[in-house]
Amino acid sequence: MHLLVVEDDDIVRMLIVEVLDELGYSTLEADNAATALKILEAPEHNLALLMTDVGLPDMRGEQLAAKARELRPLLPVLFASGYAESFNVPEGMYMIGKPFSIDQLREKVVSILGTP
Repeated sequence: MHLLVVEDDDIVRMLIVEVLDELGYSTLEADNAATALKILEAPEHNLALLMTDVGLPDMRGEQLAAKARELRPLLPVLFASGYAESFNVPEGMYMIGKPFSIDQLREKVVSILGTP
């Protein structure tokens, strides 16, 4: 099972992936929605979670989440945003505000998925 991390900022994406890997989760990465959709469409990728930035260059995170849910209706979605207080989280999805600590990320992912 993989966690798909979608973040257009290379450094932020690298740090998120590094933390998730250290916590024992297996990750796939995308720097835009188009790449993420290719991963989501590929049946060989067994995904446990989609973690996406809200502000992607080619599509809003909410739009990506909606398309992801069309492809994989039960896939949990975790949004990351620097504007978490003004973001309306769709029902059945989750939010973590940027910047977040390693502990906050771990606690949020574990609360969604359980321990790796």
